[in-house]
Amino acid sequence: MMTSKGYIAREDKFGAHNYHPLPVVLEKGEGVFVWDVDGKRYFDFLSAYSAVNQGHCHPKIIGAMVEQAQKLTLTSRAFYNSVLGEYEEFVCKFFGYDKVLPMNTGAEADETALKLARKWAYKVKGVPENEAKIVVCADNFHGRTITIVSMSTDPDSYSGFGPFTPGFITIPYNDIEALKKVLEADPNVAAFLVEPIQGEAGVFVPDDGYLKKAFDLCKAHNVLFVADEVQTGIARTGKLLACDHEGVRPDILILGKALSGGAMPVSAVLADDSIMLVIKPGEHGSTFGGNPLAGKVAIAALNVINDEKLAENAERLGKIFREELSKISSDMVELVRGKGLLNAVVIKPKNGKTAWDVCLALRDNGLLAKPTHGHIIRFAPPLVITEAQLREAIDIITKTLADF
Repeated sequence: MMTSKGYIAREDKFGAHNYHPLPVVLEKGEGVFVWDVDGKRYFDFLSAYSAVNQGHCHPKIIGAMVEQAQKLTLTSRAFYNSVLGEYEEFVCKFFGYDKVLPMNTGAEADETALKLARKWAYKVKGVPENEAKIVVCADNFHGRTITIVSMSTDPDSYSGFGPFTPGFITIPYNDIEALKKVLEADPNVAAFLVEPIQGEAGVFVPDDGYLKKAFDLCKAHNVLFVADEVQTGIARTGKLLACDHEGVRPDILILGKALSGGAMPVSAVLADDSIMLVIKPGEHGSTFGGNPLAGKVAIAALNVINDEKLAENAERLGKIFREELSKISSDMVELVRGKGLLNAVVIKPKNGKTAWDVCLALRDNGLLAKPTHGHIIRFAPPLVITEAQLREAIDIITKTLADF
């Protein structure tokens, strides 16, 4: 039997050092819980960065996966298959769009949306070739490809990876005037790409009305409003989409993570015909995008969201979570913020102890969370969590901070 240290040492020896995981080795998950190799149970309060909204190993999702895996897993897009059309119709009607372009990872979906926006700018808006601009926000996180890190303001993401892809204009997040100024000044802007809530940056929730005002500005200037809902979408924030809080329907919608309930990489880009059909055969694709296994898994994952009313659960329990954490008497807690069950606590270091130390203590007390940007702890449990389980987890967090 290998020990936890043995598992960690093996990863360290044979794997690239591009992550700094919390030192816990997991081997089993069910619902809101995960177990390590020693059999200790933990509350999972990261949900694989909101990929496991439906809970670990949901039986309906895994059942659909196993059933399809025994029939057909991959055909590529060289041929039609009996599942893809079913999935495409289902997901388009589920989110209310004409067309879907299926991909695998969130980063691939973001890249797809960028290509789609640029092609639309040249074919429909009339922007001169190679002059299209995409407006993005400071502190964004859209993935790790060269083009995506070209629009990043995080030195850890882009340092040492240049030269970078041109064509991006960066403005402050949650700043309508900055967006207005750019759109008025540059007629070659194709799209505004935005996270409705900046998750990786530390769960920054914009002012009420920001998304609607940004959407209206885009409409006034014939610019596409592109929402990256890879992390915020699929019930995480208390609505099916975070944009739904303000009644905004993105021109291009980017989804991933919980689209498969964490069972496998599945992502999607949705848009109406006037946008989606600018891309012709041979101009974009993916060998695995839209594979039969992914289609069946995604249908099951979205049905779970609806059938178990997980958006409503996230909305109700998120309010309880923020209310209770705001009561914690600790000079390490600077701020509690979030929406639905996507929340964060800003930690003020004390006696040399940081958010990382808090997360290690939470682990020891039976709850797993991870710092982002050194001083912020993101708390995002699976949306299947019950109020009793949530309150038990709140007690763990309260006790852990009190110990500091």
